[in-house]
Amino acid sequence: MTSAPARTALDLTADLPVPDLEDFYRDLHRHPELSFEEHRTAARLAERLKAAGFETAEGIAGTGVAGLLRNGDGPTVLLRADMDALPVEELTGLPYASESPGVMHACGHDLHVTWLAGAAKALADGRDAWSGTLLLVGQPAEEAGGGAAAMVADGLYDRVPRPDVLLGQHVVPGPAGLYAHVPGLIMSATTDVEIVVHGRGGHGSRPETTVDPVVTAAYIVTRLQTIVSREIKPRESAVLTVGRIEAGTAPNIIPATARISLNLRTQSEAVRDRMIAAIRRIAEGECHAAGCPREPEVTLGGSFPATVNDPETDHRIAAVHREVFGTATVFDSGPAMASEDFSKLALGELPYSYWFVTSTPAETWEAAPGADLMEKFDAVPSNHSPHFAPDLSTVAPGVRTLVSGALACLV
Repeated sequence: MTSAPARTALDLTADLPVPDLEDFYRDLHRHPELSFEEHRTAARLAERLKAAGFETAEGIAGTGVAGLLRNGDGPTVLLRADMDALPVEELTGLPYASESPGVMHACGHDLHVTWLAGAAKALADGRDAWSGTLLLVGQPAEEAGGGAAAMVADGLYDRVPRPDVLLGQHVVPGPAGLYAHVPGLIMSATTDVEIVVHGRGGHGSRPETTVDPVVTAAYIVTRLQTIVSREIKPRESAVLTVGRIEAGTAPNIIPATARISLNLRTQSEAVRDRMIAAIRRIAEGECHAAGCPREPEVTLGGSFPATVNDPETDHRIAAVHREVFGTATVFDSGPAMASEDFSKLALGELPYSYWFVTSTPAETWEAAPGADLMEKFDAVPSNHSPHFAPDLSTVAPGVRTLVSGALACLV
C-alpha cells in the first residue's frame, strides 16, 4: 500500500510546469556565477519563491536566500540548494552553454536551484495537503567551502526559524533515474593544506650559490604520495591530491620560494590528524635535507566536515522515494570521497538526509565504454568536468524527490 506522503507527492507533482522549469534551468546554466557572486541567480530564485507565496530574506552572507512558508502547526523542514558555479571553460557544446567565459555550472548547482524552485511552487500550491513550516535555502559558495557557515554566521536562524530536519540532494553521473541513499556517512571530510618552501634564490647559471626550492618541492610532492599508500591502513579511506605548485618567474632564475597546495579527503578525524602530521614531517625533512635556510610553512586552509546522514531520517526519505520512483531505483552507494558543506547548516546537532540523483543522458551512458556499471561510471563526464551536462529529463524527478522528502517529514 502506498503511504500518504508518496500519494500526496505524486498528486502535487502530477502537473509540474516542466517546460517553464526547463527554461529556468537553461537560463541559469547560461549565466553561471562564482562563489559569493551569485547575485543574478539569487535574485531569480527569490523571484520564484515570492511568486509561490514564500516570505523571503535576501543578502544573507552576501548572496544567500531564504524562503519561509508557514502553514499551521508541525515541524520546520529545510530544503537546500547551492547556487555557485566553477572557474571551468564549458566544452559541452549545448545550445544553452555558458555565456560567461571561463565560468560554468560544471557541478550542477543550476539544476539544484531549479529543483528547489519547482518544489517551492508544488508544495505551496498543495499546502492543503500538509501542515508545518517550509524553509527553503539558496546557499552561496559551496564550492569555495564557506557558504553554509557564512549564512549561519550572518544570522540565518535569527531571520528564520531553526529547522527540525534538513534535506538536500546533489546531481551526479550515472544512468538517469537512480537515487543513492546512505543511512550514515555519505561524504568525506576535506582539508586544504598550503606548504611554502623557503630556498635561496639566484642565477640559473650558478646553482651552487642557491638552495633550489623547486627541486625541494618536487621531492616533497613525490614523498607525499607515500602517506596514503604506506601510512594509512588499507581498510581506511583517504585521498591526498597535490592540486597546485607555484614557483619562479623566468627560466633562468632560481626562485626563493615554492608553494604547494594540497587537498585531503578523509572519513575520520584520526586519519586526518595522521596525514597532517605526516605532511609536516615530510616537508620539514626534505627542507632540512636540502639545506633550506628556513623551516617550511605548513598552513591548514579551508575544510568541510564529513556529511553523516541521520539514519532514521534517511531511512524515512529513502522509503518514500522507493514508493514514488520504484524500489529498484533507490540504492546504497556507500560513502563517497567527495565533500560538502551542507552539514554546517545543521549546526552539528540537527538531523538531516542528503542523497544523490543520477543524471547522465541515456545516449551518453550507452555510448560510454565499459562492460559493467562501474566501468561506464568512470567513463562518463563527472561533476567538475567541462563536459558535464545533466539530462533535462531529471528536472521533474528532482523536484519530486524534494517534494516527497518534505512530505515525509511534515504532518
